Amino acid sequence: MAEPTQTAGITNTPTGYGWCAWHQGHAQGVRLIQVHEQGSGSGGNCFACRPCREAYDLTPLADRP
Repeated sequence: MAEPTQTAGITNTPTGYGWCAWHQGHAQGVRLIQVHEQGSGSGGNCFACRPCREAYDLTPLADRP
């Protein structure tokens, strides 16, 4: 029996839905861009949607070397 040679489609790929810190609104497909660490309190994270990542040339944290 032959094995399938195609990769999983976009419908099977998980996406995040959350707050985009760049356009200040909810969006689908947000990715973590920046982590704010704070010594004596809670830090924070900045996420960006695909259009903002492309417009502002942002690289997700997971994709950096």
